[in-house]
Amino acid sequence: MAKEGLWTITDLSRELGITPRTIRYYEEKGLIRPGRSGGDHRLFDKRERTRLKLILRGKRFGLTLDEISDILGSATADMNEIDQVKKALEHFKKVLQDLSARKAEVEKMQTELLQYVGGMMTRLSQLEGNDSGSNY
Repeated sequence: MAKEGLWTITDLSRELGITPRTIRYYEEKGLIRPGRSGGDHRLFDKRERTRLKLILRGKRFGLTLDEISDILGSATADMNEIDQVKKALEHFKKVLQDLSARKAEVEKMQTELLQYVGGMMTRLSQLEGNDSGSNY
């Protein structure tokens, strides 16, 4: 931490395991708005650090940056927490529906693959049982 309660872009990129370029991109998209030092270096306060963590959590859950922006609001606006929670619930319910659909598809594929593998194992046993050791 450069100053008490302030982080540099390097500090945050190391802490969060992302590149400084990613952080600058989120700034360009209006999701975060760091302050500036006298030397024009980005300085992130607790609010911006928290927003950055929320952005990364949203990405991990499969949200787009537009959806994350819809939840958080722009970096320059103070969004009502009730509205934020409602927006988050709306988006996360969609993610859960998508995950359920994908889970069902994976389970179906797993069942089909297990049947196919079983059939192949049966066929292999038949072929090996019929093999008299001759290559002719």
